[in-house]
Order: sequence, then structure tokens, then C-alpha cells
Amino acid sequence: MIKTYRPTSEGMRTRRTLVREVSHTRPPKQLIRPLKSAHGRNNGKISSRHREVGHKKYYRLIDFKRDKFEIPAVVASIDYDPNRGPNIALVVYKDGEKRYILAADALKVGDAVISTKSAVEILPGNCTCLKHMPLGTQVHNVELNINAGGQIIRGAGNYGVIMAKEGDFVNVKLPSGEVKKIAQDCLATVGVLSNIDIRHTRLGKAGIARHLGIRPHIRGVAISNPSDHPHAGSYRDKGIGRSSPRSPWGWKTRGKKTRSRKAGLKYLVSPRKGIS
Repeated sequence: MIKTYRPTSEGMRTRRTLVREVSHTRPPKQLIRPLKSAHGRNNGKISSRHREVGHKKYYRLIDFKRDKFEIPAVVASIDYDPNRGPNIALVVYKDGEKRYILAADALKVGDAVISTKSAVEILPGNCTCLKHMPLGTQVHNVELNINAGGQIIRGAGNYGVIMAKEGDFVNVKLPSGEVKKIAQDCLATVGVLSNIDIRHTRLGKAGIARHLGIRPHIRGVAISNPSDHPHAGSYRDKGIGRSSPRSPWGWKTRGKKTRSRKAGLKYLVSPRKGIS
């Protein structure tokens, strides 16, 4: 659900925020850690541009591996996580242990979830191997290597789809449109991730971006000294004077392929949209 605001200022006029249906409870102390962010600096030198520390927050320890097998758990609360887009679910196992997992869109307080390497009922939050899921199942938090923990499809509102099963591999369609072969014994969690409407949000004003740790992006043509950027100098009104736009270090942008042509691409069945 998206919340709009009365246009009392230009910043509020275009602002759109996500109404999160979460439990307003404190996270368990054993599941949080202080977050010491380098905020884009290495010994004071900028290593990643346009980043800063932002608002102070704690890191929530998320169970991406889902390696507590065959022990049922109950969702105790759906919580907000300032470090990621989807909500997180606090699950309490039958033996009393508490863990955070990524919350699927249909997951509610009181629902039962389980992680297993055998066949399981296809319900949101349940975790099992890809080979046990029927074709067309929507999944998230998918492993790329066995026992490595979920590495892909972890953003708000995202999901993959089981497309086919070929030998020891399962073809999974990723949110980008790419179809990838993944080992059939890799784990995945059933369901679409929560906060589907996050794509419709708008920050509205620069102060919200600073709150999130995002510093201003400066256009190259707005820089006056030609030694600082390939677009700088007298090109503000006359174009950049290049065959294609360049990065601050002179690299081509807009269309130049940056993806590594290494061994991982041998598991690619079909590329993402617009890539040949």
C-alpha cells in the first residue's frame, strides 16, 4: 500500500512512501549487531562515490541458509529491517531457538514454516530443494551453490519461477528475465517477497536520500574544471564533444558491456531482456 501526502511543500507533493504492515516490537538482542559502515571510504579516501553513513541502525542477522532442517517453526512477528527492502519474519522453532528469515508476501503471524531437503507442502515460507518444487512455483532466496545459502532473488517484491527440470539442474527464471540453470539440490524458499509496491515509492526530497546514506550525484557537464571530468568545461551548452558519454575516468558508458565473460555464464539458458 502506497501513502501519499498533502502538498504542503514541493518535497511532500511528490513523496510516496510504503505502508509496511509490521509488528512494532524490539528485535531480540541475540539477532542484532552494531553496523560499522565504511560509507564509501577507505582510510578517508572515497572508494565508492555518492555514499555516506546515513541514519544509525543495527544489522539484523538473517538466516539465508535455512539450515535448521526438519524442525517446525512458527512466525512470531513480521518486522521492519532498515537494511533491506522486504520485511523480515521472526520465527520461533519448536526447540525455542529464534531466527530471522525473509518474509514472503503472504506470510502472516502464526503461520507454520519448515525447512527440509525432502518434499514439502508448497506454502509461503517453506524451504526445500529445487527438485521437489513443481513447475511454475514462485521462489526466492535461491542458492547458487549447494549449502552456500541464498544468494539471489532477495529484493522486495521479487520472485523467480521454476521453468524446467533437466538432469541434475533446474531452470529458474530470474526477475531480470534471465533463465539460469541451478543445481537441483540447491535450496529455495517458496513465495513472492514482501513489499511488492516498493517500486512505486518516491523519495520526494533530497533530505530523505541523505537519511538513506545517498549523497548528491553531480552531472559531468555541471563541473567547470575540465581536469575533473571528461564532460566538464565549455561543454555545458555545446554538448560533451564525444562519440559517447564517459565516466569520470574516461570509460564509455550507456551500452558498454561490463559483465564478466567467466565460467558462470555456462549455466545461462537465455539472457535477460535486451541482452544478446
